[in-house]
Amino acid sequence: MKGIKQLAEQLNISIGTVSRALNGRPDVNEETRKRVLEAAAEFGYVPNQSGRSLRQGTTNAIGFMIESGGGIAGNSDNFFFGVFDGVQNVLSRHHLDLVVLPCSTDEDPAAYLQRMVTRRTVDAMIISATHRRDERIELLNKAQIPFIALGRSGTQGPHPWLDLDFEGVANRCIDRLVAKGHRRIAVGAPSNDINLSFVYLDGYMAALKRHGIAFDPKLVLRVASSEQGGYQLAHDLLAMEERPTAVVLVYELLALGLYRGLNEAGLVPGRDMAIIGFRESLVAKFLSPSLTCFRISLRDLGIALGESLLAAMPPYADIYPQGIVHRVWPMELVPGESDAMVIGD
Repeated sequence: MKGIKQLAEQLNISIGTVSRALNGRPDVNEETRKRVLEAAAEFGYVPNQSGRSLRQGTTNAIGFMIESGGGIAGNSDNFFFGVFDGVQNVLSRHHLDLVVLPCSTDEDPAAYLQRMVTRRTVDAMIISATHRRDERIELLNKAQIPFIALGRSGTQGPHPWLDLDFEGVANRCIDRLVAKGHRRIAVGAPSNDINLSFVYLDGYMAALKRHGIAFDPKLVLRVASSEQGGYQLAHDLLAMEERPTAVVLVYELLALGLYRGLNEAGLVPGRDMAIIGFRESLVAKFLSPSLTCFRISLRDLGIALGESLLAAMPPYADIYPQGIVHRVWPMELVPGESDAMVIGD
């Protein structure tokens, strides 16, 4: 097995050029990079990653913090798997690894992240499930660790973020239902402090106002972000003295429990109550009647997330010159039969 010095001598190029080629640096032309990688494979060269990391003060790893455990683990969907694939597509261009950091819902996210920061587990972070006030943003800014947030927050800072178009989704839902004659439209929203539900509700209230419909806070029903939460939502809707004719959902798995709860009560979605779900999930595709919801390319979202993070990291800023990214990601309406109910028919 050859070392980097012997590899450089074999190729008759400098050790620095070999090192930059192996590290995926952009200042090495493609032909030289190819020669170096082919020679390294032929001669069995394996870099001492731990030694290199100690010398450079880097880990060559990017952390992706997600919530896990409890209802989330029991009601998992494919959202993050699709996003991970896109992020890793970007990181692999630069020989960086993606490290998933699952924080239990029983643990304080800020305390968990503080441990990761103290240990210098990764060079940069992607955080998700942002809250209205998110201590993680303050912590990462103070620690001067590059990061990007998947989701907006009321906690401000000079950091990039990407978020789904919750306001746009809310507006299209209300417009679609009002066009079918609905005036009493409920919302099934997460019961925690996650910021996305507040962003969605802002869009919902603005859409109601635009249509001259008074906002009724009793129609905002907060439940757990799970199938069981959707089942509870069905119970709460049916218990209302003046039952809504339609409901919009802020989390994809709520539709599963809501369908089950309505069916047990002898009601049919789309006939007895109009429903518009949130994101099109694999499980939701099998619902009957078909669910009206929204579609997104998770891989493309992940690619944008990875590139936007690297744009905020000095070693990669020249490759991704978009600067600090603040971007709302569009979602495509997928019409189904769950909101077929028309008032006045």
